[in-house]
Order: sequence, then structure tokens, then C-alpha cells
Amino acid sequence: MRSSRRRNWLLVPLGITTAILLAACTPQEQAGFLPQGEAFGDGPVTNHTDRITGLWSTSWTVLLIVGLITWGLLLWALIVYRRRRGQTGMPVQLRYNMPIEFLYTVIPFILIIGFFAFTARDQAAIETEPEGGSDIHISAFGKQWSWDFNYLDEDVHTAGQQAQYGPDGYLDGQNVPTLVLPVGKSVQIDLEARDVIHSFWVPDFLYKKDMIPGKTNVMYLTPEKEGEYLGKCAELCGEYHSQMLFKVAVVSEAEYEAYIEELRADPATQGILGHEYDRNQNFPQDGIHSLEGEH
Repeated sequence: MRSSRRRNWLLVPLGITTAILLAACTPQEQAGFLPQGEAFGDGPVTNHTDRITGLWSTSWTVLLIVGLITWGLLLWALIVYRRRRGQTGMPVQLRYNMPIEFLYTVIPFILIIGFFAFTARDQAAIETEPEGGSDIHISAFGKQWSWDFNYLDEDVHTAGQQAQYGPDGYLDGQNVPTLVLPVGKSVQIDLEARDVIHSFWVPDFLYKKDMIPGKTNVMYLTPEKEGEYLGKCAELCGEYHSQMLFKVAVVSEAEYEAYIEELRADPATQGILGHEYDRNQNFPQDGIHSLEGEH
């Protein structure tokens, strides 16, 4: 009777694990509940989406298994070694158990090394410039509290202002600066700041990067699904940080070319908005010249 009851208790963790695995059958759950654009399972948003999603989901799957094993052992110890009726005094005390202590040291070490190795591998792949260079070269300036986008190869730009509140009291997330990119083309985005530290974040791209005054960070990606993707500053940058919104519109190549022609035809958007518009003017001059020279 006791052995049967003990087996029933041990089946509880197994049942919980099975239920979780069976529930994780939707695209949202398979992606670890990460944002994936307008629809789940409709192709990756960028060329990095599958890599990032795989790293995230695999990491959490490994951690969930470790957690279930730990919880199962804990429950097993609580049940099997509980005080029985009629027992008195303290149980036998053990000073140490070398096999268990060795196990609890080696397994976390292996997990840490594994997480580090796979993260370093994927980060290196994401941060590596495409062979032959990028098709499109953009520079994005973060500023309190909006964005300037330069299309460097086309010698045109767009300058934005912060999102405004509508009559309903909510922020208007549509009439904000828009970065237009062609689908299927590799893009290099130089990330820079005019005043304080900002952060370029498009949640659907599963990727963000800081924009630091006096330093140029670079982001490489290839948009693979047309649509509009909301972006924001992810670094607390001042009073109107919450209004520092933008959009990325991924369009066909023909639509992109038509958009560039519109910018070329407008005198207000011709040319590049460089470092001459930075609010911080106390950087070493050699540093500023080297940044401008990269363009």
C-alpha cells in the first residue's frame, strides 16, 4: 500500500511536465511568447528572428526541465522522509554527501558554460556584417525625444518630432517618424545620439541596441516580412521618454524606390543631418571627425 501511494505521488511531477509540453503546441508558445510581428507562424520578421527565438526557447526549455527535476526531488524528499506517526527525536544527521555535492557543482557549471557558448555564437552571427556589405546604409540619430533617419547612399533624410497625445488622451503611435526599408535587402543601421543615451528598439525584431553620444554602434539585419513595426527608445532619456516612438515600414523594393524619389524631390529632405545638429559639442574633435569620416 505504501509503495503504491508513493508511486502516485511521484507521478505528479510527471503529469505536470506532460501537461506543459502538450500545451506548448501553439506558435506563440513555441516562440516563447516573444513578439513575432503581425502574425505568429507567418515567416520570420528578419533574418535573425529564428536564431533569437531558438536561443530563447531552448534556454527556457532547459531551465524548465532543471526546475521540474529540482521540484520533483524536493517533493520526493518531503514525502519519503517525512516524520511518521510514532517517530520521535531527530533523524540521522549527515555531514555531507560527496556524489550529490559533486553533482550540484558540475551541472550548474555545465549549464553556465553552455548558455554562454550558444549566446556568444548567436551574438557573433547577428553582429557580423554580411559578406559583400549591406545593400542599404542608414544612420539613425536618437535625440530628445525623437529620431532623425539618414539614407546615406541616397543623400536624403527624414527628421521627426516626438509622438503627440490625441484628443482621447492617448499617445498617437501612428503619426511618428518612420524608417522605410525594402524587404529582402540587407541593411546596416549606424546608431548615434545627439544628446544623451538612447536605445533603438523594435520589439518585433527581437533586437535592440544602445545609442551613445560620441560613439557609433552598428546594427545589421535583413527584413523578411512586409508590414509596419512599432519602435521606441528603450533607455530612460528624460521627461518625454515615453513619447520617443517611431515606426519601421518594410515595403517592396518598388515602394522603397518610390519613397526615396519623393524625398529627393523635396528640398526639405535633401542632404544628410550629421553631427552638426548634436546638442553635445564637448566631444574631442578628433572623435567627431572620425565618426563623420565613416559616412
